[in-house]
Amino acid sequence: MTTEKRKGSTEMNEPSAPTVRLTGGVELPRLGLGTWPMSGDKAERAVRSALEHGYRSIDTAAAYGNEKAVGRAIASSGLPREDVVVTTKLGNSEHGYGTALRACDRSLDELGLDHIDLYLIHWPMPSVNKYVETWRALIDLREQGRVRAIGVSNFKPAHIDRLVAETGVTPAVNQIELNPYTNRPAEREYHRAQGIVTESWSPLGPRTDLLREPVVTELAEKHGKQPGQVVLRWHMDLGLVATPKSSDAQRIAANIDVFDFSLSADEVTAITALDTGLRTPVDSDKPIGAPPAGIRTTT
Repeated sequence: MTTEKRKGSTEMNEPSAPTVRLTGGVELPRLGLGTWPMSGDKAERAVRSALEHGYRSIDTAAAYGNEKAVGRAIASSGLPREDVVVTTKLGNSEHGYGTALRACDRSLDELGLDHIDLYLIHWPMPSVNKYVETWRALIDLREQGRVRAIGVSNFKPAHIDRLVAETGVTPAVNQIELNPYTNRPAEREYHRAQGIVTESWSPLGPRTDLLREPVVTELAEKHGKQPGQVVLRWHMDLGLVATPKSSDAQRIAANIDVFDFSLSADEVTAITALDTGLRTPVDSDKPIGAPPAGIRTTT
């Protein structure tokens, strides 16, 4: 089960996001910074800007190639290590028990950290059929203290059912593509029943059309907010965790400035009605390599 609480004030710029408590005690901020596909100095500047604006959750992955830049930004932020929740993900070519252990060591080295707060299997890769033994590795990594909480990304209920049946351990988080165009009620209900936190990637949609929807723009005008802020507030009011990506300092600041208003139940329903099932062209039951080329997500 999870519980939600508001984070205390920080010495850096506010606001900061409320948190949801994961099994294992990790306080995961409900809004963080996504970092794909940023790299190098661009990623480092974005993470530093996010931390200055009150973000305390940074999401990266081995596949993004930016763990080193993320680590530099965190190290130079001046924040205590325990104040920043770092999520990274196991690469698709790193499934298998021993391989996953070594992959975690590489990520720790790239990040320059002695532990990872939330470690996810990026994709189930059922064609490889090693995600259960990979999950066993993550369980052991948690028991060893090298990671604090473990979860999955892009897993379907059937994949999670198999993990639980064969290991007895339920993921703390499943990070999936989720936004008003594809709001996935069945998956959200499954996660709720299992005590799994639903975390949204591409929370502002796979393209900018969402932010021009009349219901979104009208609610933005009503609340004195930007369209992107209205959509992110929709995630918050549904009880989700969201990781919008941006490299623009002003947009980074705007994206976390969503905790001074809320949407009514009718407003949430109106945005939810935008669901078209639109998704990026990936299927976690099929072989998947790097993030698909040509996919542009709203920032």
